[in-house]
Amino acid sequence: MLDDIVREFLTESWENLGRLDAEIVELERHPSEPELLSSIFRTIHTIKGTCGFLGLPKLEAVAHSAENVLGQMRDGRLQVTTDAISLILEAVDSIKQQLRSIEATGGESDVDDARLLHKLNLLASVAGEYERRRQRQVESVEASGEELVTRPAASAAREPADVPIVPKPPAGGEGPADAGPAISDAGSRTAELSIRIDVDVLDTLMNLVGELVLTRNQLLQLARGDEESPYADSVAHLNRVTTALQEGVMKTRMQPIGNVWNKLPRLVRDLSQVTHKQFELELLGADTELDRTVLEAIKDPLTHMVRNCADHGIESPQERDAVGKPEAGRIRLTAYHEGGHVILRVEDDGRGIDLDKVRAKAVRQGLMSEADAAGLSEQELLQLIFQPGFSTAEQVSSVSGRGVGMDVVKTQIEKIGGTVELFTRRGLGTTIKIKIPLTLAIISALAVEAGGETFAIPQLGIVELVRLAPEDRGRIERIHTHEFFRLRDRLLPLIQLHEVVDLPSPPREGRETNIVVVQVGEEQFGLVVSEVFDTEEIVVKPVGSLLKHIDIYQGTTILGDGRVIMILDVAGIANQAGGMSAAAARLKEADELHQAPATNVLLFNAGGGRSMVVPLSLVARLEEIPSEKIEQAGDRRVVQYRGSLLPLLPIRGITPPLVPPAIQPVIVFSEGRNSMGLLVEQIQDILEERFIVETLTEQPGILGTAILAGRAVDVIDTHYYVNLANPNWYADLDRQPSARVLVVDDSVFFRQLIETALESQGYAVTSAANGPEALRRLDRGESFRVIVSDIEMPEMDGFQFARACRARPDFGETKLVALTSLRDASHETRSREAGFHSHLLKFDPRELSKTLRQLCGARQWTPGSPA
Repeated sequence: MLDDIVREFLTESWENLGRLDAEIVELERHPSEPELLSSIFRTIHTIKGTCGFLGLPKLEAVAHSAENVLGQMRDGRLQVTTDAISLILEAVDSIKQQLRSIEATGGESDVDDARLLHKLNLLASVAGEYERRRQRQVESVEASGEELVTRPAASAAREPADVPIVPKPPAGGEGPADAGPAISDAGSRTAELSIRIDVDVLDTLMNLVGELVLTRNQLLQLARGDEESPYADSVAHLNRVTTALQEGVMKTRMQPIGNVWNKLPRLVRDLSQVTHKQFELELLGADTELDRTVLEAIKDPLTHMVRNCADHGIESPQERDAVGKPEAGRIRLTAYHEGGHVILRVEDDGRGIDLDKVRAKAVRQGLMSEADAAGLSEQELLQLIFQPGFSTAEQVSSVSGRGVGMDVVKTQIEKIGGTVELFTRRGLGTTIKIKIPLTLAIISALAVEAGGETFAIPQLGIVELVRLAPEDRGRIERIHTHEFFRLRDRLLPLIQLHEVVDLPSPPREGRETNIVVVQVGEEQFGLVVSEVFDTEEIVVKPVGSLLKHIDIYQGTTILGDGRVIMILDVAGIANQAGGMSAAAARLKEADELHQAPATNVLLFNAGGGRSMVVPLSLVARLEEIPSEKIEQAGDRRVVQYRGSLLPLLPIRGITPPLVPPAIQPVIVFSEGRNSMGLLVEQIQDILEERFIVETLTEQPGILGTAILAGRAVDVIDTHYYVNLANPNWYADLDRQPSARVLVVDDSVFFRQLIETALESQGYAVTSAANGPEALRRLDRGESFRVIVSDIEMPEMDGFQFARACRARPDFGETKLVALTSLRDASHETRSREAGFHSHLLKFDPRELSKTLRQLCGARQWTPGSPA
C-alpha cells in the first residue's frame, strides 16, 4: 500500500506532467520564450527534489540529468534544437514509466536508463565545455585588447568552426532569472483556495445525489395527486434544493476538454517524425467543459482521429507543393456547446477520402456486390469506413492502416450516447463531427408508451413532438413497406416503436397518432408511440448483463412511481430499423424528384378518394359515357362503342357506388384491333411532372407508387387490365422464335413497364439496373438482338454505355435503342454519334414496339393507334 506522502507525490507529478508534453512542443516552436522554459524547468526540478526525499534514485537520476540540460538552455548556453527537444521528451517518457511502476508496484521499474542518462549528460557537458572555452577566449581577448582592434579579421579567423551542439549566445545583459522561487503571492492565494479531492469521493457524491433525485421524483409524484397536502411547500422546497445540489455536484465533475488535448501536441510532433510530414495543430475551445466520465471516454477516439488525419489525410510535402498547398498540413480540433451537447470537430486540409477506393475495397472485402456498391451514395460510402477492419491504406504502418481506428471511434462515441459523422471533399480535406452529451449521470428524458410498456427517450435527442388527430392519420403515406410523414414540406421517415421493441400493436381506430421527432447526426426520423407522458430528470443506471448486447437500450431508470423502465438509444433504434441508410434512401428518393425527367401523366380519382396516375402516352382516349348506355353482359359491363362492344372494368379494390353517376368517366386503352375501358370516378388533370416510381409487386393492377406534387399516388398497370378484359389480347402476334432484348434502366418502374410491354408481345426480355451490370452480362457471353438503354443513368450514362458496347469486338449485329425524356436535335445527334440506331421518348411503348419490329424484322404485329 502506498503511504499518503507517495500518493500525494504521484498525484502532483501527474498533474504537472499532464501539461509538460504540450509545453515542451510549444518551446520547440517558440524557443525564445523564457517563461515557457522556466515553467518546464520548475516541473522537472520539483519532481527531482521530491524523488531524493522519497528515496527514488532511478527517477531522481533521470530528472536530474534532464534538469541539467534544461538549465543549460535556460542560462543561454545551449540552443533549443529539435534533437535536444526529442531527448527531453524521451526523459519525460522515462519519468512517466517510473511513475506508473510506483503506482502499480510501490517501487521503481527495472528498466535500464543508462543510455538515456549518457546522452543527457553528454549534451549538458558539451554545452558546459563550450561555455568554458568561450570564457577562456574572452579572458584572452581582454589580455590583448590592442591586438583585437588592429587585427579583427585574424582574430575572427581563429574562432572554432565545428562544434557538435550550437549554443545559444547570450543576448547581452543579465540572463533569465532563476525561476525556482518564482511563485507569486497571487499564486499562493489561489493555492490556498483550492483543495485536492479524490475522484472516488466525487463519484460517491454523484451516486448519492442520484438517489436523492429518485426520492425527489417519487415525492413530486405523490404531491401531484394531492395539491392540498400540508407537505406541498416542503416538497417544493426539497425540489429546489435537490436541483441546486445536483447542479453543484455535477459542476465539480466538469473538466475542460483541454485536459485531454494536452497530449495531442506531443502526439502530432511524434507523428511528424514518423511520417516525415509537417503538421500545424490548432486547438480551439479548449475551455469547453464536459463531465469527467465523458472526457475519459473520448480520449482514445481523439487519438485515433488525429492519427488518421496525420497518416491518411495529410499529404507529403512534395504532394502538397505539387497542388499548390503549404508544405505543413493543418489539423484543427474545435469544441463548443450546442443545445445541451458538446460538438467536437476534427478537421484536416489534406487529400480527402477517395470514394472510389472505398467502393473498390468494400467489394474486395466481400461487404457487398459490385452492383450494390455502384449504387451507394457518398454518405453511404463514408459509413463503410466505420466498419470493423475496413481501411483504404495500401500498407500497414506503425501509425495506422489496420482498420481499427474509426471503428473504435464510432463504438466508443455511441457507447456514451453520441454520434459520429464524416464529411469529405476530394483534394480539400476531411471533417469528423462528433456530438456527445455533457454528462451521463443524470439526464432529462421524455416518458412515452408503446405496446403497453413505458420507455424513456433522452431529451437531448428529441427535436419536437407531433400529434395527429384521428381524421388526419391519412397524412401518413407509404412508399413500399415504409411509412413517412410530410412535415413542413420535408419527408420524415417513421418507425413504429412497438415494432422495434417487439410488442403487440396498439389499436389505432379513433385514436390520436403521436410522433416523437428525433435526430441522429444530421438525419431526423419519427418514432410513432401510443402515449406521450411527462419530461423529468432521471438517473441513468447501467443495463443488466443479459441486455447489454441489445443496442436499442442506453440504460435503465426508476420513475417517480417506482417503476423500472428502459432508456432508449435512438441511434441504436435507427440502426436496428434498417439504419439511417434506409431513412436516407427514402429522403434521397424525394430529392431525386428534382432530377427526374418530366413526364405527361393523367391524374384521376379511382374512387373512395384514391388518386392514381397513368402515363398519358398509354391512353387512347378519354370518354364520358351516359350511364344508361352501359349494359351488363354476364359478369362484366360493356358499352356499344364505334361499332363494337367495349369491355368496361372497375379499378381493382374499388367498390362501385350504389347509385351510378349520370355520366361515367372512362379511360380507353387500345392496341391494334383491341380496346377496353377503365371506369373511374373523376378525371382530375393532365400534368407534366417530375416523379419517381418504385415497383410494388404484391398488388395486382398496381405498377408502383409515385410521389406526385407532394402526394403519394399509385401508378396503374395497364397490361394487367387489358389481359383481364381480353385474355387473347395479344393472340394475333406472330409467335416465331423470340428475339432476345436487354433493357438497361436505373428505374425499377421503367424497367418493369418496358419488360411487361415487350414480354406480352413475345420478346424474351432480360434487364440490368445500370451500364456496368449490362456489360458484365455481355462479358459472360450473353447475346441480344436489341439493347434498349436509358440515357440519364448514374455512374455510366447511356452515351458512355453505347460507346463501351461498340468498342467490344464481339458486339456483332446487336442494335442499340436509346430511351430518354429529352428529344431535341442535339440529343439525337449525340445518340447517333455514340452508336444508337434509334432515339425514342420514354412512355411511348407503341413507338418502341414499332422500332423493335423494324430492327428485328421477324414479326407481323402492327400496333394500332388512337383514333
